[in-house]
Amino acid sequence: MPNQKILYVTTELYPYQEDSNMATMVNKMALKMYSDGNDVRVFMPRFGMISERKFQLHEVIRLSGMNIIINDLDQPLLIKVASLPNERMQVYFIDNEEYFKRKQLYFEDDGTVFPDNDERAIFFARGVIETIKKLNWVPDVIHLNGWMASFIPLYLKTFYRNDDYFKDTKLVVSIYNEKDAAFENNIEEKLKFDNIEGLEALKKPSFRTFVGESLNLVDLVLKGDESLEDDLESMYAATTSEKKDFVNADSINQVY
Repeated sequence: MPNQKILYVTTELYPYQEDSNMATMVNKMALKMYSDGNDVRVFMPRFGMISERKFQLHEVIRLSGMNIIINDLDQPLLIKVASLPNERMQVYFIDNEEYFKRKQLYFEDDGTVFPDNDERAIFFARGVIETIKKLNWVPDVIHLNGWMASFIPLYLKTFYRNDDYFKDTKLVVSIYNEKDAAFENNIEEKLKFDNIEGLEALKKPSFRTFVGESLNLVDLVLKGDESLEDDLESMYAATTSEKKDFVNADSINQVY
């Protein structure tokens, strides 16, 4: 269905990440919807491995300058934008020196998990929401990809629940076989600061338990990877059995 406003939120996107099924899938989905006549935008973190010079990123001054408060600590939000190479579709990058300058995604080179992954996810989710509002662009559909993006429906349904801006927006999540890791730095207190409490995911907080939490807050759940690992397959099956409108990500054009 053309003439819709579709927002893709992802942690990976080709060509900024090249060896990733998620990056490839989101690229294909977004370009398909764009070529079908929809107003498509993509938001992602500006991880340190993404070359600003190579991909011609530039800061959007009118969108930057906000601060996101995490656990009573102000963090400056920078918004950068680029057009997808050889396309006109715009990609917006959520940036912050403290959280996204490092070259790795979520783990050190030796496999050690970053202790601030929880804060990075909170910052990313709130940064996307606040930037969309500042753009005065109301998406008909938000399609979420990557565990970090799963914090967006959580915040929309709690912290922003009295905000009518996204009241008619449909939420879609694609599940991928991302490596799991526990949150090690008291995520419960950081969410409590935003009046978010009593989550099932907080019993054993990790990337995947927060993905599972988000599945019950969205309108549609898709498989990003054709074959999911057992725990993700169980989450997917339990959720989609309750949602009548299911399609596979290969037929994503049927969703919107």
